[in-house]
Amino acid sequence: MSTREQVYGRRAVREALRGRREVLELWATERAVRSEDWLRAIDRPRVQVKLERELSETATTRDHQGVLAWCEPYKYADAYELAQTERPLLACLDQVSDPRNLGAVCRAAEGAGATGVVVPAHGSARVTPVVCRSSAGAVEHLAVAVVTNLARYLEEIKSGDLWVAGAAGENGTPMWQADLTGGLALVFGAEGKGLRPLVRRTCDLFVSIPQLGHVESLNVSVAAAVLLYEARRQRNG
Repeated sequence: MSTREQVYGRRAVREALRGRREVLELWATERAVRSEDWLRAIDRPRVQVKLERELSETATTRDHQGVLAWCEPYKYADAYELAQTERPLLACLDQVSDPRNLGAVCRAAEGAGATGVVVPAHGSARVTPVVCRSSAGAVEHLAVAVVTNLARYLEEIKSGDLWVAGAAGENGTPMWQADLTGGLALVFGAEGKGLRPLVRRTCDLFVSIPQLGHVESLNVSVAAAVLLYEARRQRNG
């Protein structure tokens, strides 16, 4: 089991420093240190100035923006504890395997004040350096949980106080007509596949995002952002 994990990208590393897990080492290029005030203000860990090439080789990408951190492993939340909070708002992803999509969903969920994101153990992206970068560091402040079987989890947590709502294309209830004010687990399928049959069967309702254009459907991260913020709007209204 790994004792440390990488986080790279300026916003991702900055949020890691502000987040729950310990940052063990911090590397940055001279250019990054000159341009980012927060890097110059850090006492611990001490910033180690490295060449751009060293960061690229270590991160195996040039997408690091001149900043790379070594952190303690990401700590996943307990999915059942998330469901037991008062009026939970969960984003559940059914085998969304693209780490950039997971990162974008996490960024939207954190911004919308969601309780957390739940993913299945198999066929789904987990929190990786790419996810941290794509989420702009939101994963450092958001609860992310992994379950063995998503359909079973949804069946077990749903109740009169927590509904399971599947994100549908055109066949669901338009989001502004659906009641999203109570405890809610919004379920999103992988692009091109949608929700698997067993997961669909757990849904109490299906919610759609009305579209006025010609495109068939929205990217999963955009759909998640729209529905999470609509749920937040209804709750605050």
